[in-house]
Amino acid sequence: MKKTRRAARELALNILYQAGTCGMPFDEAISTALEFADLSGIEAKSPEKAEEVRAYADLLARGVKERLPELDKHISELAQDWPVDRQPAVDRNILRIAIFEIDYVDSVPPIVAVDEAVEMAKKFSTAESGKFVNGVLATYLRQREPKEADIAGEDS
Repeated sequence: MKKTRRAARELALNILYQAGTCGMPFDEAISTALEFADLSGIEAKSPEKAEEVRAYADLLARGVKERLPELDKHISELAQDWPVDRQPAVDRNILRIAIFEIDYVDSVPPIVAVDEAVEMAKKFSTAESGKFVNGVLATYLRQREPKEADIAGEDS
């Protein structure tokens, strides 16, 4: 599952980058990326896993697109010295994916979303991006904890 989800996150990052930075229409970015993604290593082991990658990448990319203003608002509040439009496109999209997963994908523990985002930042962005992404997402998780504790307290 780990390699499948990681491949899907990377594919979603590609889609968001193509649509947001290269000006490719979103639906075209999705269809092109999903069709031409190099999933040969995964497909050789299991065609079903390759379809899981495509499906999860599609979910992430569409989810981020649908909630873009909300996600960018969170990022703006967390990285006040770095306006969203001034952040490297890769970093900004990694943050969007991670916050989307934290808030909307119940099967992904928040700490896993953070760890995966940091690893993607190290792999696809600058040397300092891993620290930046980690700092923003760690702050986001700390801010969420009281809300989750309040909700849990209501059930008692």
